[in-house]
Amino acid sequence: MASIIALMYSFGYDYLFSGIAKTYFRGKTSATIDDGSLFDNHIVKAGVAQPWEKDVQYNQKALPESLNKELTRTHTASFLVIRNGKMVQENYWEGNAYTRTNSFSMAKGVTVMLLGKALEEGRVQNIDQKFSDFFQNYAQIPFGKNLSLHHLAAMEAGLNWNEDYQNPFSPNAKAYYGNSLAKAALLRGFKEEPGARFEYQSGSTQLLGFALRKALDLPLSEYLSQKFWKPLGMEQNALWTVDGNGMEKTFCCIHAESRDFAKLGQLLLQNGVWKGQQLLNQEFLNTMITGTQKSNKAYGMGLWINEDHPVKHYYFWGLLGQYIIIIPEYNMVVVRTGSYENQPKDAKGRPEQVALLVDETVKYFGKN
Repeated sequence: MASIIALMYSFGYDYLFSGIAKTYFRGKTSATIDDGSLFDNHIVKAGVAQPWEKDVQYNQKALPESLNKELTRTHTASFLVIRNGKMVQENYWEGNAYTRTNSFSMAKGVTVMLLGKALEEGRVQNIDQKFSDFFQNYAQIPFGKNLSLHHLAAMEAGLNWNEDYQNPFSPNAKAYYGNSLAKAALLRGFKEEPGARFEYQSGSTQLLGFALRKALDLPLSEYLSQKFWKPLGMEQNALWTVDGNGMEKTFCCIHAESRDFAKLGQLLLQNGVWKGQQLLNQEFLNTMITGTQKSNKAYGMGLWINEDHPVKHYYFWGLLGQYIIIIPEYNMVVVRTGSYENQPKDAKGRPEQVALLVDETVKYFGKN
């Protein structure tokens, strides 16, 4: 046994011990929406709370049978509908309004929002700035020297990264359960030229997080608090999981309540404006929600997009079906959290459930 343990450490698989303790020892087989307390975290501090104003029809309608059946079948924890800036529907199957759940990859969209703010403040030169400006060793790597922040945000980095959530030996598992994000992401190398094609890779957003951390010279959780969490009047602090060096896992893992997740969607719906203040540059936001040819128009920067659907929408998407869905035509934001495994996807790799939720929500809540 001692020799096996030694081998695991020597080959860099020591993170498996942490993974086993945080899953199988809890009777789970993978990461869960309620695992925040098992990891080290940085606090994303809230300021003065601005609770959601409730619509006159707040929770006056029972969820239609078809929608309730879908949400129950897919192990939904929360379902919220915001219409015209007011809470019109709020349901919980697990926990309550103050229960924090794991954003998983919805944090990628938040990280890109932080990039937008850093660009606006001049802390980052421009979106095409080279990653090697922050980590000079990348200038010596044939593909690495051409890697830009835009490549990272748009998932066109060309990293040697296999986005496999089931394989315990994958880079995702090492990043999630390991103690060093630098070892998990900074040392992955490349398999092709950056900008050649779209490939969704969590390592891309983690590298973007490393660059932002250097550019800002302060924890990203603090920057998120200053620029968005406090100005938006979030109801409670969030927790952002960090590694052993205090680096935020920018590819995932912001633990917050659903009402606060909804405010991120509302900010984007309002073109980056909150109570008269431009919190996020509208031009940058437009870039976030513009699908590229390389992504088959399904992904912009940090956000998924569906303009093929009769009701156009875009959204934050996290593992197990964490969604913040923005529906501009109906001035609506929908939040769904939960534990939906093995989600069916459409031809462009998007979760089919999102389009279904858009249809159902617009049908039942789209009119005053």
